[in-house]
Amino acid sequence: MSETKNFTAEEREAMKAAAAEKKTARSRAKKTPEEIRAEGEAEVLAKIAGFPDDDRMLGERLYAMVAEAAGHLVPKTYYGMPAWANAAGKVVCFFKPKSKFKVRYSTFEFDTAANLDEGTLWPTAYAITDATDADLAFLADRVKRAAS
Repeated sequence: MSETKNFTAEEREAMKAAAAEKKTARSRAKKTPEEIRAEGEAEVLAKIAGFPDDDRMLGERLYAMVAEAAGHLVPKTYYGMPAWANAAGKVVCFFKPKSKFKVRYSTFEFDTAANLDEGTLWPTAYAITDATDADLAFLADRVKRAAS
């Protein structure tokens, strides 16, 4: 008999968020792109506003960076985390705050829809504890490339 793996409370919460996001995506099928963007922005900004101070400040800076670097990406949540999707609704990048899974650092990650393929090896996630101007410029370059 195989043992079942128990999920942490944080993992269960992420799965519930993903199910709710799928339901929201179905309801957005009848909306205009402008309505979808407005809802996504409100949803992501509300999510960021609810983070602990250090994650909130980092999330706000990353949100502004993505908006400037790739304004055509549409904000949405992804497993309850701030994310940005392409026109097809596929997540390109997302911010995983450390408070979400109670770990020591946050990450800014790229999903499979990101156009980052280079050779046989490329980074898809960056640990981030602060967002200096140089850090944001570096990530902005990656976001522009990923969103192209």
